Amino acid sequence: MTRGLKDAFPMLWSREKVLEYINMHAYLKGIFDEWSREEREEFLDICTGVRGVKTLYDGFFKEIMNPEYAPQRLNDFLSNVLERQVRVTKVLPNDSTRLTDENSLLIMDIVVEFEDGAIGNVEVQKMGYLFPGERSACYSADLLLRQYKRLRDEKKREFSYRDIRTVYTIILFEHSPKVFQTYSRMYRHCFEQKSDTGIQLEIPQKFIYIPLDIFRKKQQNENGSIHNKLEAWLTFFSRDKPEMILRLIKEYPEFKALYGDVYELCRNVEGVMQIFSKELLEMDRNTVKLMIDEMQEEIEKQKEEIREKDEVLKQKDKEVEDAKQRIKELEKQLGEK
Repeated sequence: MTRGLKDAFPMLWSREKVLEYINMHAYLKGIFDEWSREEREEFLDICTGVRGVKTLYDGFFKEIMNPEYAPQRLNDFLSNVLERQVRVTKVLPNDSTRLTDENSLLIMDIVVEFEDGAIGNVEVQKMGYLFPGERSACYSADLLLRQYKRLRDEKKREFSYRDIRTVYTIILFEHSPKVFQTYSRMYRHCFEQKSDTGIQLEIPQKFIYIPLDIFRKKQQNENGSIHNKLEAWLTFFSRDKPEMILRLIKEYPEFKALYGDVYELCRNVEGVMQIFSKELLEMDRNTVKLMIDEMQEEIEKQKEEIREKDEVLKQKDKEVEDAKQRIKELEKQLGEK
């Protein structure tokens, strides 16, 4: 077994101890035996530190970044994403309408309120949806309307539109949509509305998209360099190789506590097996969803091509009819002569 992570996190169990625990419990052994050989090896490597934990796994992410008992972590991450100091004061109920198939692709979807009243919707998507701009605009509008109704009910006659605060939509993609791939060195994209004349209006909707797969490729091309605190956070979320974990905690020692929480969770073999099983199931669903999306996109392209061909055929039919009409006119003129 690789000693690196075991040295840094001595709470990690050995492979033999994990297998012994699984074999002692028939229920766990049944689950373990249902996995493929590759899946069993991946699970054992995660529990023993041979490979790092994917911190974007649903169960791990929510434990590590839970704003209710570790608010400073989310504060620090969001401050680096937004490039301004923020402090989460509370978690708001997330009652936005979500489609069933969308829920399966979300790792995390929380809504928080900052100290200045601004709202942040933080999403982590395993696999980016088609039409990411249109989709996030819809949910941002929903949050803006919720804020408006809440403030209007609280302030009543004293309510003013000046009370409306910015709504930030922050989306991290584990696997980003195709549109982001054309910007192969850009891992942070910010959107806000601006006038084409220079007039200044406060339109309180801002969007930040972070494609983690593009960040990962960029970092690999730069020999694993970590240039700033935001890149440290993105390394934590997107890299699971032991050498990168050790490099991160050496350059940014505060992340060792986060990994410590992760590896304490790994001692709960049953809990980690449930997280791992759920992740395998979601991976299968995501693969199917991606195939459906790609097929739908291909169908739409084919429909567009057919429409274009129909237009060409209609134009040719018109040209033929015009030619026939011209021939008839010529024949008539010839007959008269």
